[in-house]
Amino acid sequence: MSAPRSRPVRSLDELLARVAAGRYGPDPAGERVSTAFRTIQAVRHTGRSGGYRNEVLSLRLGAAVGSCAAEPGTLPADTIDDCVGASVAELLAHPLAPVRIAALDAYLMRCRPHAAEHGARSHPLPAGTSLEKSRARAHAVVELLPVERPGTVLVVGVVNSLLERLRALGLRCVPCDLKGGTTEWGEPIRRDANAELAYCDAILASGMTLGNGTFEPLRAHAASTGKPLVMFAQTGSAVLPLFLGAGVSAVCAEPYPFFWLDGGPGIVHRYGEGAS
Repeated sequence: MSAPRSRPVRSLDELLARVAAGRYGPDPAGERVSTAFRTIQAVRHTGRSGGYRNEVLSLRLGAAVGSCAAEPGTLPADTIDDCVGASVAELLAHPLAPVRIAALDAYLMRCRPHAAEHGARSHPLPAGTSLEKSRARAHAVVELLPVERPGTVLVVGVVNSLLERLRALGLRCVPCDLKGGTTEWGEPIRRDANAELAYCDAILASGMTLGNGTFEPLRAHAASTGKPLVMFAQTGSAVLPLFLGAGVSAVCAEPYPFFWLDGGPGIVHRYGEGAS
């Protein structure tokens, strides 16, 4: 007989409280991070007119690695020194949000790895160039939208391959990112996702929203309206599946190492509606 499912987590604060209480595994005060590292990347795919930068903080807890992206240049150089040897409990109270999220992700990756018993369905990504793998991941993410295609999709955290895939399906995209700018097709990128929520039929959002504090309004809007909210998560890949049923409809989870680090075959783990 399977164990009863606990109710979905309804806020990040609630999840932190559950972890602190040992609801998902051992006391986080006794779990210590052995390794901390930053991955800094700049990319400009062949055939694309623009590029972007990524900076990700990753923490290793036993065999598990948890990650959180940060705006490039915003993490102090000594952040990784704060993390090495510290307990998960200490890092969950760290003043920097990316540290808190990376620690939470590492702990949950250790206690609730991406596996069928936790609702994950593995989906392979083929080997290829960075652009080929980006497009393959975009297909895996967009497939998590409802079969009855929504008319307007708010994309929070602009990834041109995702926009390209949505456009190919005839869907209207509203790109939004705190950095602003324009898309590959010259479309303006909105900065305030909350201002666009009332006008969209579905939301695709980056896990980076966990680290920059913009996730909760998206979750709350989706929960109150029933709109699909699909998360594509390198940041918080083990965190976001716990919000399924409380606003989040599906997650494409991609733990470290990410598709842009290696040209070989890879894997993502899909949860929720449309996952197979």
